[in-house]
This record gives sequence, C-alpha cells and structure tokens, in this order.
Amino acid sequence: MATITYENASCIYENSDSLAVDRLNLDIEDGEFIVLVGPSGSGKSTALRMLAGLEDIDEGHIRIGGQDMVGVPSKDRDIAMVFQNYALYPNKTVGENMAFALKMRGVPADVRKKKVEDAAKLLDLTQFLDRKPAKLSGGQRQRVAMGRAIVREPQVFCMDEPLSNLDAKLRVQTRTQIAALQRRLGTTTVYVTHDQVEAMTMGDRVAVLKLGQLQQFASPTELYDRPANAFVAGFIGSPAMNLMTVPIVADGVRIGNSVLELERGQMTALHREDIDTVTVGIRPEHLELTTESGGIDAVVDLVEALGSESYVYTHIDGTDQQLVARSLSRTPARLADSVTLRKGSGSVHLFHPETGERIE
Repeated sequence: MATITYENASCIYENSDSLAVDRLNLDIEDGEFIVLVGPSGSGKSTALRMLAGLEDIDEGHIRIGGQDMVGVPSKDRDIAMVFQNYALYPNKTVGENMAFALKMRGVPADVRKKKVEDAAKLLDLTQFLDRKPAKLSGGQRQRVAMGRAIVREPQVFCMDEPLSNLDAKLRVQTRTQIAALQRRLGTTTVYVTHDQVEAMTMGDRVAVLKLGQLQQFASPTELYDRPANAFVAGFIGSPAMNLMTVPIVADGVRIGNSVLELERGQMTALHREDIDTVTVGIRPEHLELTTESGGIDAVVDLVEALGSESYVYTHIDGTDQQLVARSLSRTPARLADSVTLRKGSGSVHLFHPETGERIE
C-alpha cells in the first residue's frame, strides 16, 4: 500500500498539438479508492497509464510511496493492472492464469498455490480454478483478472474501465464486489471510467477531467452538492443538472416569462461579478410540477417512467430552453401537455456565463 502524488504531471502524444494530460495535480492517500472520470478524450486513461509506466511522464512528477516514478520501468513500480478486456490466457486454467505472474517471478509452487487459493476464496472462484476462461461468464472472467492482480499483493491497483464489457445488471453487481473487495484489502486503487454513476458509487474521491485538465477533485457528495464549474455540474448527476444562461433581474433571474427569486447572498455575489446574465443550475429533483400559477410554463416533450418515479422532459413555452423535472407520480403528465414547473427545496447553483466557474 502507498500514497500516490501527481505533481504537475503532463503527457503529450507524438505529432499532437495539445497535451493529453495537462499539469495534473492529485494527492491520493494510502488505501484510498480514487476514480478518474470524464468524457472520451479527457485524459483519464492516459493519466492512469502514466502511473502504470505505460506512457511517459513528459513534464512534472508522479510519486508512489514518495518515490519518483520518472524513468522507472513499469515492472519496477509494484503496481497491478486490471484491463477492460480481461487479457486472460485461453489455454490456461483459472488457477494457472492467476498464478502466472508469480511463476514468472520465481515464487515457489506451494506459495503460489496458497496465494491463488486465498484470492479465489475472496472472489468466490474456488469452484472454477480448474476451468478454462472460455467456460466462464464475463463477470467471472473479470474476477479472474482481479484475482491475478490480488495475488501479486502490489502497492497500487490500476483499473482501466474493467466493467465496460459487462451487461448492465452484471456491471452493477461487479462494481459492488470490487468496491467491497478494495475496502477489505486496503490497497490504494486508481480506477478509470466514463460512467459517472460508477464513479459516484465506488470512489472515496473522484477526479473529474476534461481535455486533459482537472476540473474538480472531491468526494462524490461534494461534487454533487457543490460543483466547481458548469462542466462538473452538467456531467455529474443522472439526469444531468438543468443549466440555462438567463438574464439577471432585480430579485433574481428571468426564466421564460417567470422570475426565479434568488437568496440575498447570491444577488450580492452577482452584483460583485458585474454581469448581466448568469448560468443557472437546478437539479431535476429540485423542480416540481404544480397546478398553481407563478411557476415556469413548459410543454412536455417526453415522460420517462421508472416505476417508483418519473422524469418529465420539457421545453419552456415559446423558447428552445429545456428543463427536466422529477415526479414521484406514476402519471405526472403526458406528451405535449402544458405544465407549470416550480422550484422546490434545494439549491440553485450559479456559474459565470463565460468562464463557467462557480459563483459563491
């Protein structure tokens, strides 16, 4: 187990005009489960590969347990990788796959056997040790890949979208198992995913990246409640936060034909910024459908019924601005209905209309 530090770590690919990872700074504590998340091309996998020694650190430093990894070969970093495609040997049994790295390092056969049996017990693979990978399900193969990493007892686990090849139900089950297993082992883990739900449910802290740059590094709760900028606000949460750039008026902001009143402190902050418009963010669960007047007039475009709740997708009457509201009713509205939306309990988030940065 070890701490990990990214210190202005950068990577640029050959013949590229921009950095794949741009001066990344992260301090990861011993035993933490950290998730790197972002859209395609955000640099999250590159950042992980830099840690693993599979990509060069062109500028800055990455330290594992205080030791600088610049120039250190991957094999000497004491890390274990778990990939998306499992990378199992088809001609070897589960037990042989899990023991292979230990065999290459010259670990005695009895020690290898004990480590494999212990890992198989942790992963509920004992009954499959004599099977070949072709006889296993996708979830079982991923657990074999995990077992191969566990038997090495590394300082750090590096996991690059390990659940992407699994179906939805199995992905939920396996991510629960991985998170629980990591907490039992206490091994520092860096996990890459493009799925923000995965990131929010698994990580102790989450690093959100965009175009190679760190946007925010915080706990899942803080990311959700206090996003640092409009990008994080729109990326974290499903459905995404409603974001609209609207004019500022005397008591708040104008949305459609209605005025959304803001708190006094928020109005003071807006006056301090000296701007005429602001990007407002409201989560769907903080908007409610009402039959009373005084809300935002909208037209229903889609109702997404999920059983225990529904999400109503609308556009503001007379504009192309879209709003999503959550309803606990099974039949809150129908397609093309006119509805009124009103802000319920919950925060209104304000972001600068040009920089996207949060306005406190």
